[in-house]
Amino acid sequence: MSKTVLMVLTSHDSLGDSGHPTGWWLEEMAAPYLLFRDAGLEVTVASPQGGKAPLDPRSVEEQAQNEWTRRFMQSKEAQEAVNDTIPVDMVRAEDYDVLFFPGGHGPMFDLAVDESVSELITDFILEKKPVAAVCHGPAALLAAKDGNDNPVVAGKKVTGFSNTEEIAVALHEVVPFLLEDALKEKGGRYECGPEWQPHVVEDGLLLTGQNPASSLPLAEAVLKRLGVNFVRK
Repeated sequence: MSKTVLMVLTSHDSLGDSGHPTGWWLEEMAAPYLLFRDAGLEVTVASPQGGKAPLDPRSVEEQAQNEWTRRFMQSKEAQEAVNDTIPVDMVRAEDYDVLFFPGGHGPMFDLAVDESVSELITDFILEKKPVAAVCHGPAALLAAKDGNDNPVVAGKKVTGFSNTEEIAVALHEVVPFLLEDALKEKGGRYECGPEWQPHVVEDGLLLTGQNPASSLPLAEAVLKRLGVNFVRK
């Protein structure tokens, strides 16, 4: 029986009061989704509001493209998955083996405070199932609790989009909070690698990646955690 992955995207499409659009980041969805499918996993895509999840238009610009993003945009199956997501409050942890949160700036505004999302994370943790998140995706972990009513990141080694990376993209004064600081405030033991370079941290059931470049290695870590042996051609 194949393993099952629940990927949760943001439903938020505006970048604070800036007037600029936002959403989920293409590479952070594309590489994990396609790797999981290539490895034979079943993937379900959900979002807080359901329906079409907004794609950050900046992530489709040429400089942000690679083999995974191009293939994802050309995949009919992948496009149907992100354009017809299931509402988060309609999915159950017991039906999946792992929970995965791609980033983009959208999660800072909705996944970070959505009760259905935080309850879903708690359910996965209570069922001893891994939860993975990349770049701004770890914002989803902020409101989640463990089985003892403590923040799920408390005392755990985690990573996510760093303060210096946020400053580098000039959005540090636009986002509602800085993710690195917020993870630390919840008791997370934040670890940072070099800017824009792959950096994945695992601690217990939590697997986190720092930035877009961490998307593929984080997905590979998830496969390893699930005991799926898969070698990319």
